[in-house]
Amino acid sequence: MKKALISFLALEVFSVSAFAQSSVTLYGIVDTGVEFVSHANPAGNYVVRMPGISGEYPSRWGIQGKEELGGGLSTIFTLESGFNLRGGDMGQGGRLFGRQAFVGLQGNWGALTFGRQYTMTYWVLTDADMLGPDIHGIGALDSYLPNARSDNTVAYRGTFYGLTVGATYSFGRDSAGTGNSPGQGTCAGEVPGDVNQCRQWSAMLKYDSANFGLATAYDEQRGGTNAAANFFDGLTPFPIATSNAKDSRIQANGYVRLWGVKLGGGWIGRRVEPDTTIASVRSNLFYLGAQYAVTPSLIIDGEAYRDIVQQQDARATMTTIRATYLLSKRTAVYAKAAYLWNSERARFSVSAGGGGTTPAPGIGQLGAMVGIRQSF
Repeated sequence: MKKALISFLALEVFSVSAFAQSSVTLYGIVDTGVEFVSHANPAGNYVVRMPGISGEYPSRWGIQGKEELGGGLSTIFTLESGFNLRGGDMGQGGRLFGRQAFVGLQGNWGALTFGRQYTMTYWVLTDADMLGPDIHGIGALDSYLPNARSDNTVAYRGTFYGLTVGATYSFGRDSAGTGNSPGQGTCAGEVPGDVNQCRQWSAMLKYDSANFGLATAYDEQRGGTNAAANFFDGLTPFPIATSNAKDSRIQANGYVRLWGVKLGGGWIGRRVEPDTTIASVRSNLFYLGAQYAVTPSLIIDGEAYRDIVQQQDARATMTTIRATYLLSKRTAVYAKAAYLWNSERARFSVSAGGGGTTPAPGIGQLGAMVGIRQSF
């Protein structure tokens, strides 16, 4: 009896000890507001709405876990679900964990993970792009950038003395067949006999110091059945229906901190090769922004963008300014305004808030929004 009791107590102590080395965290962001967009249709009418993709940061909830295995090695996982607060519906085409869903190992050598995850295109923008996934940010001109994820992905990232290296490889970037971002079509991949269909890979090199950073990345998506590539709203997306077709982006950026101001900017070059009688199309997207904390609670930031799609004779210039006031460590209110100038044939929209705001060719747009964000 005593031996059984001792064994039971030893097992309980071991179980508690093992559990103490593990952690699971529930987190999330709830963000919404009211948006105004002028010239929101070809007739020139305006719209006032609660947008689907809201505010400063898309709403989401998630679970992160970590277990210490010893010797500096850990098991990690993340399950993250995006949702639209205005209707309570799920984002990312209705996926349960559409933002992230991966498991892997982490150590002093970096992290190796498997599942649905961000590509290096996303990570390379995090410091130089001042506004991030804001509804009136860079995603209005290239919807893929704040939604740069892929299914069936093996990813590696590691940081060594300020230098971060990373790479991803996807066996089929859209296995759910819902599309990863507007205008991209679907590309389920994993077709026997065609190893390149719907494949995607990306790579990143990034250096960060206390006051400045530099980064570069490359991202290539191969075509497949029902895949498409779109440069801006209002034009039919290019079909990239074979595995020889490509949609690639290369970028370089940097940031610096001077006298309390953070400045950042960069360039993104995109090339679509449809592998048809249609000639390849290229674009060059430039951005420059700044961020300043007026007080510990009041943050002012803004950014300017210039996108040129030469083969389509389309150009857009957009400027955005935003003020965020922190009511507490977890709650903030914000207000912003943006204006977009379209060239004669361009139909870019100032808002990335879920579509439905495409102007007539050559017409500019004013966008404005007030909102509230709460983190947990």
